[in-house]
Amino acid sequence: MSTHWRFLIILHLLRFSLSSSHPIKSNPYLQFPCKPPHYNSYPFCNTSLPIKTRAQSLISLLTLEEKIQQLSNNVTQIPRLGLPAYEWWSESLHGIATDGPGITFNGTIQSATSFPQVILTAASFNRTLWKSIASATAIEARAMYNVGQAGLTFWAPNINIFRDPRWGRGQETPGEDPMVVSAYAIEYVTGFQGENWRADGGVQYGFGEKRALRDDGGSDELMLSACCKHFTAYDLEKWRDFTRYNFNAVVTKQDLEDTYQPPFKSCIQQGKASCLMCSYNSVNGIPACAQKDLLHKARKDWGFKGYITSDCDAVATIFEYQNYTKSAEDAVAIALKSGTDINCGTYMLRHTQSAIEQGKVQENDIDRALLNLFSVLLRLGYFDGDPAKGKFGKLGPQDVCTSEHKKLALEAARQGIVLLKNDKKFLPLNKNGVSSLAVIGPMVNDTSQLGGDYTGVPCNQKSIVQELQEYMQKTSCAIGCPDIACNTSNGFMEALSIAEEAEVVIVVAGLDLSQEREDQDRYSLLLPGYQMSLITTVAAVTKKPLVLVLTGGGPIDVSFAEVDPQIASILWIGYPGETGGKALSEVIFGDYNPGGRLPMTWYPESFTHIPMTDMNMRADPSRGYPGRTYRFYAGKRVYGFGHGLSYTNYTYKLLQAPNKLSLLGSIKPKSKKNILHQKADGVDYIHMNEVENCDLLRFYVQISVMNKGDMDGSHIVMLFSRVPHFFKGAPEKQLIGFDRVQTVSYQSTETSILVDPCEHLSIANEHGTRILPLGDHTLILADLEHTVTIET
Repeated sequence: MSTHWRFLIILHLLRFSLSSSHPIKSNPYLQFPCKPPHYNSYPFCNTSLPIKTRAQSLISLLTLEEKIQQLSNNVTQIPRLGLPAYEWWSESLHGIATDGPGITFNGTIQSATSFPQVILTAASFNRTLWKSIASATAIEARAMYNVGQAGLTFWAPNINIFRDPRWGRGQETPGEDPMVVSAYAIEYVTGFQGENWRADGGVQYGFGEKRALRDDGGSDELMLSACCKHFTAYDLEKWRDFTRYNFNAVVTKQDLEDTYQPPFKSCIQQGKASCLMCSYNSVNGIPACAQKDLLHKARKDWGFKGYITSDCDAVATIFEYQNYTKSAEDAVAIALKSGTDINCGTYMLRHTQSAIEQGKVQENDIDRALLNLFSVLLRLGYFDGDPAKGKFGKLGPQDVCTSEHKKLALEAARQGIVLLKNDKKFLPLNKNGVSSLAVIGPMVNDTSQLGGDYTGVPCNQKSIVQELQEYMQKTSCAIGCPDIACNTSNGFMEALSIAEEAEVVIVVAGLDLSQEREDQDRYSLLLPGYQMSLITTVAAVTKKPLVLVLTGGGPIDVSFAEVDPQIASILWIGYPGETGGKALSEVIFGDYNPGGRLPMTWYPESFTHIPMTDMNMRADPSRGYPGRTYRFYAGKRVYGFGHGLSYTNYTYKLLQAPNKLSLLGSIKPKSKKNILHQKADGVDYIHMNEVENCDLLRFYVQISVMNKGDMDGSHIVMLFSRVPHFFKGAPEKQLIGFDRVQTVSYQSTETSILVDPCEHLSIANEHGTRILPLGDHTLILADLEHTVTIET
């Protein structure tokens, strides 16, 4: 991340924190625990006690019936202890969303900043931007909590791999690459949970107050709780007879280790997420919320400290859809004993008591779950009294939909937009040289679909045509199709009429939530209905080649447009959020130089012959299986992962990278003889558990980026690697580092990428064990290659 962008984005947030100096007034009707004068004397209200002690104290005061009431997302009040009702389920995927019942916009705050959908934000490949969006969302969420319009526990981010291009929820994810998704998870969770508020290494925070420390001496305080979802191998909604409720994902140990699990591991280990959500599907025959080995691995091996929630109602699916147990009580018992702490829904509420009576659940199973749940609420300050008097009590309506946050949303849309095609440098348009503009498509005057799913109430959203009119007053528009499905050509004549008259034509086509969303996958990668006909018909009558703008989160087979000379330029804008129309206009008219890159492969329509249910990542020529994602896919592409053009050209120089790395100083003493013996026997790799100190092996790759055009612009540098020789199942190449740098016309800019061989150059073998191949590893930077030899 360049210094320019880091400074710009952090400056916006600092301006907010300095200007946010007016605490909200205490709301006498706002319900919160430990309310004086009657309910603040309990030990669980004593902030000087350790978290665990306070949680255990609260548990000890509850009856069995009251304990069971805690096992649902919608917790009822306990008046005798002064505990109000609490809703665990709030959503914040790319801004505060209306999907969760914990959120209401019917109050003092009636809107919140709508940032671009995650897939477009991911296309910016900008870690600092990702974290800044999460921090801004957290500010607005905490402000809404303070006025009683939100909870403190939010179920985002979605960090499943975008494995199949038809997946309706791929739009919610950071894409197909495990490294990118892992990086996004870390930035989102640390930003959302409040890391940006710390001022002195984890004890002092943004407003200057301090809190009690953990037993181990570190701070456990949370601004809000983020949730890594959906654990794990979840990426199918409905395909043929399979739904997310009954699907059994058959996943190899190799794929689990190097594709499906890394984002969750990073989300927990580096992100320190306080929530994990188990998914609907089964994994290798066991429902995800009953996967004791995987859930315990998260706690024991990855150090997870938080609560585990089911998806809604994934505990019910164990019995009702997966038929994994013989009764509802068995489903509740296996979920609790496997590590699921809370059930989104009512299944545990309805069946836990009878499970106890049948001896399938013990009270200490519930107590263990409650300890995890209450510990998170305590870390959030939920039991510390009036939120208006707490550290974050200054946050209120004045901190929602701020100019800084709306500027951040605009910057995210700008940086994410991808220029896919630009024949003869047709774009950018000269705003002083174009006499008239025609804008065609069913979404050009529609603001309801610009956010994608999990969207709230935007601050001040304008349509695409409204924003284009700011640049070109003589702008006409026609929808062409009545909606995105475009099942009729009745509107074509109006579209053709304005296209013939205008000097330049822009057609906005693609997808919306009628085509892809939660509980709905696509069956085709082509444009819906008559959209392709609309585009080609309009292109045949225009004075100049047209500009095609594509919406939607999933890949689209637009091969016809790529080769059509009457379609000069293609832009992908995903779901750009409330400022998306303005960002698009700035790109089209050259006020912003596009630099986004695709975070997923765009496949041809022929890919739809592959079953969505095949979870294998690696190609298998023996059965005509081409593999998935850029790391393993062996077929034709419409556009590849990382594709993205600019209004300028860039060249690279590799300034510094090592030629050799020796492992001898990093290998465990007991392993040296074994490794030398393996090498003598022709084994050219070592197991990662034999490496004692990976820090000693890290190195920087220093890169010079030259802007060879006449426009400044931000550029994404992507560094890949390829393992030596042939290792069965090794990726064709894999991304090991990326950075977004701001460049100046005809000048060079330097950046560096840290490479950790243990993490970036290792691969998973067929047994799911990570190994580090010895020999010549190839670093790939566009058309440059550099060899790094790893030896013992």
